[in-house]
Amino acid sequence: MEDYAAKMAGKPDAELQRYLDRRAEYREEAVLAALTELERRGHVVPGVAALRPELEAAARVAASAAPPAAPSWARAEEPEEPEAADNGPALYSPGTIAILSVLSYPVGAVLMLLNLLRLRRYGGAALLLALSVVMFSAHLWLLFNLGLNPNVVGLCSNIAAALIYVFVLWPYFIGARTYQARSWLPPLIITFALVLLLMMLAQSMGVPMPGLK
Repeated sequence: MEDYAAKMAGKPDAELQRYLDRRAEYREEAVLAALTELERRGHVVPGVAALRPELEAAARVAASAAPPAAPSWARAEEPEEPEAADNGPALYSPGTIAILSVLSYPVGAVLMLLNLLRLRRYGGAALLLALSVVMFSAHLWLLFNLGLNPNVVGLCSNIAAALIYVFVLWPYFIGARTYQARSWLPPLIITFALVLLLMMLAQSMGVPMPGLK
């Protein structure tokens, strides 16, 4: 079995952090060794209380499912642990999320949610859902209680959401990583359909919509 602890001891901090950020692309034993080495160096790893048991359980399952090792004389030289997939996971880019959020922040929320779920950032996904509920409630409260212009309220909500998605949630839960940019065309079509649906819903709830009698 490969000595991951010794291997991680010779890697810089940034590379060890990459094992944690992109752990879906590595063996659980390698990620666990990277986590242990970061802690040994005095680094504080967010969410370690939940992450370590998860990695240890996955490593035990992988070890129990592994076939018996062949004798050393019968084994070919083991390849190096792959650094990562060539292009990384397929994600919607920050630019796509920002542009579509300015058009309709619920669409930006859906794209960010898909990114977080793909990367198994479940804490970020839960935070995003809670934030979306708060923003939608605040949006309706401003319209019904203050009588503000719905265009102004909608634009401000969209811009605020875009800034939060790109400059808060993305850096904290996704960070700097290699990824494949997913196509923006399907979400754009969904955006226009959703905007139309929200306009019809708002009209049915009595929210004043410019140009609609």
